[in-house]
Amino acid sequence: MAIHFNHTIVAARDKQESAHFFAELFGLPAPQPSGFFLAVQLDGGVTLDYAEPPGSQDIAPQHYAFLVGEDDFDRIYGRILDRGLEHWADPRQSLPGEINHNDGGRGVYFLDPSGHYLEIITRPYGSGG
Repeated sequence: MAIHFNHTIVAARDKQESAHFFAELFGLPAPQPSGFFLAVQLDGGVTLDYAEPPGSQDIAPQHYAFLVGEDDFDRIYGRILDRGLEHWADPRQSLPGEINHNDGGRGVYFLDPSGHYLEIITRPYGSGG
């Protein structure tokens, strides 16, 4: 049996704001209501299901990394710059305004409206280069 990732719940202070932020930044279709959730559709049938849990003002930050193509990286990074979003080349946020070139690719970290750490990379970690 093959195992495929289907969805995850992303806790948000404001699910509308966070889901639309992600969809717009990544150039994806608008989020769709799915019961209690607001779902953002990714490739392969995967969804990010945004929800406002009780006590949603105290969201524990999570890390979500996305492998993207070179052209997608350019588009997403362009939107990060256009919006003036803080971003870093490293997860410790010690290299502000930079991207990294790990494994011969490119990568950058930034925060979503609920404080989750988002990352885009063009090469999987450990792939060499």
